[in-house]
Amino acid sequence: MSDTAPSPRSTTPRTVLISGASIAGPALAYWLHRHGFAVTVVERAPAPRTGGYKVDLRGAAIEVAERMGILEDIQRASTDMRTGAYVNDDGKRIATLPADIFGARIGRDDEIMRGDLARILYERTRADVEYFFGDSITSITPVTDGTAGVDVTFEHAAPRRFDLVVGADGLHSTVRRLAFGPEEQFVRHLGAYISAFSMPNELDLDREELYHALPGRLICAYSSAGDPAAKGLLVFRSPRLRYDHRDPRQQLALLDAAFEGVGVEAAPARGWGQVPRMLEAARKAGDFYFDGMQLIEMDRWSHGRVVLLGDAAHCPSPASGQGTGMALVGAYVLAGELAAAGRAPEEAFGRYETEMRGYVAVNHALARKFAREMTADTRRQIRFRHLMMRILPYMPWKNLVAKKIAEDVQRAAQAITLKDYPVPEAPEVPEAPNRAAGPAPDAARPTYAA
Repeated sequence: MSDTAPSPRSTTPRTVLISGASIAGPALAYWLHRHGFAVTVVERAPAPRTGGYKVDLRGAAIEVAERMGILEDIQRASTDMRTGAYVNDDGKRIATLPADIFGARIGRDDEIMRGDLARILYERTRADVEYFFGDSITSITPVTDGTAGVDVTFEHAAPRRFDLVVGADGLHSTVRRLAFGPEEQFVRHLGAYISAFSMPNELDLDREELYHALPGRLICAYSSAGDPAAKGLLVFRSPRLRYDHRDPRQQLALLDAAFEGVGVEAAPARGWGQVPRMLEAARKAGDFYFDGMQLIEMDRWSHGRVVLLGDAAHCPSPASGQGTGMALVGAYVLAGELAAAGRAPEEAFGRYETEMRGYVAVNHALARKFAREMTADTRRQIRFRHLMMRILPYMPWKNLVAKKIAEDVQRAAQAITLKDYPVPEAPEVPEAPNRAAGPAPDAARPTYAA
């Protein structure tokens, strides 16, 4: 929670509860504060999340970062990746290209560790926004006493009443489940799973990423600027699997099964020898991540005074490389439309969807395309890809080829025209309500339920 209470305004406070303190939530909190809202953010994790893999910011997301005043912070925390290379079973580099070609980055596009971006956003908002960690929403009940608002209960904190509730809590959103129904009706599996984790930098990588491809699987190890550790990334094709997304033991078992026998001494021709070490590192990592390559597709992102943002509304999966950028853009648009609509949030929600829908559709199409292309079907296809990468630096038209590689990604990154929402220079925010404020929801009232 912030230590400094904002000064009250003469107007009626507009209070917003945001669930999720990763990227979308703090970004929205920043803009809502600038527009004069009182903002509270609740996060299940006990502290700001510092782990995660590297994420790209391109096109419209870079423009939003500049408008937020955090672009220089992002540039200082850049991964500064230099090269990307494919390696054979022995770890020998067989095709090397500049990292920006691998990442389809041009101009001011940049790449940053997800945890670094979360830290930047948290530091920019912690003095003006009420944060409480280690808690989660348990019910969301529309107010029916003649006033507009939502009553919210939590796992630990006392009940509260807010004007609006925003679900910025990711692919497995609690707010979405409570307000819209079970997750399964919105998930579209793209046929693959991905895992990311920290690991010892035994390969002495320096701002370099190494890739190894096997039929139906992709292995990556990289090290970014300023990080003594390395990161591992494992991708494998699979139909949708049944497991608890909060149980790392089940996830590690699935990962072990998918890469069983890869890189073992008894079968050196079956893959990169680093894979067993990576699987062991995944078991020890404090930032282990595992999830499906999945889209979230919904007919609408709002229900009454509850609205979804970022992955909770329209997750494009890691296959797109656009999820973080879309979260920043969506936060900017949602806050701007809420400010423009004044006391008519339903109108704002409609305009927010109108602005974002085309952008989301293009990025979802990109995710479907890349999810198919991330893993090859056969070793023959893999050898052909390696050959093309090996000869690319010597082609007279290499710049055109590189441009073509980036074309689809750049089109998706720039598939929205940002409005200029008027923002006060020095906004005063109404005092954040006391955590115990607001009546407890009556059991007889209609409650959003799973």
